[in-house]
Amino acid sequence: MPMNIPNLLTWLRIVLIPLFVGIFYFEKSWVSLPNQNLVATVLFTLAAVTDWFDGWLARKLNQTSAFGAFLDPVADKLMVAAALIVLLQLGRLDAIIALIIIGREITISALREWMAQIGASRSVAVSLVGKIKTASQMIAIPMLLYDDPIYAYEPHIWGTWLIYVAAVLTLISMFYYLRMAWPQINNRL
Repeated sequence: MPMNIPNLLTWLRIVLIPLFVGIFYFEKSWVSLPNQNLVATVLFTLAAVTDWFDGWLARKLNQTSAFGAFLDPVADKLMVAAALIVLLQLGRLDAIIALIIIGREITISALREWMAQIGASRSVAVSLVGKIKTASQMIAIPMLLYDDPIYAYEPHIWGTWLIYVAAVLTLISMFYYLRMAWPQINNRL
C-alpha cells in the first residue's frame, strides 16, 4: 500500500466518518442540534473537497496507484451512505431516496468489479451523468445536514430538491452503466 498524500487524504475521509456520525450522538446539553448540524456539514464538506483534491493531487504528482483507485470510491460510498443514513434517522430524507442511491452504488460497484474481472472495465467507465449525479449529491447532502435557515435561504428546501434530482440522475446513470455493460453480460448468460 503506497503511502502518499492522495492516499492519506482518502484515509482521512474514512476516519472522518465516525466523527461525522458521532456528532449526532452527543448529548444535546453538550452540543446543541444547530451546532451538531454545523459540525456535520463542515465534516462532510471537508470530505467532499478531499475527494476531489486527492484525485487531482494524485494525477498532478503522478502518484496514482491501484490501491488508491480502489480505496477512493470505497471512501466516497461509505461517506455518502453514512450521510444518507444519518439524514434518514434525523427525518430529513425519505427512505426511498436513500435506498435508490445506496442500492445504485452497491449495484454499480459490483458491476464494475465484475467487468474488471472479465477485462471489460472500460465499458463502465465514469460517465458525465455519473459526475453530475455525484455533484448533485455532494451539494444536496450538506444542505440537508445544515438544515437551519440562513436568513431567507432555506437549505433544507433546496437540499431536498437537489437530492431528488440526484436520485433521478442516480437511476439514469445506473441504467446507462447497465446498458453499456449489457453486451458483456449477454455474452456470458
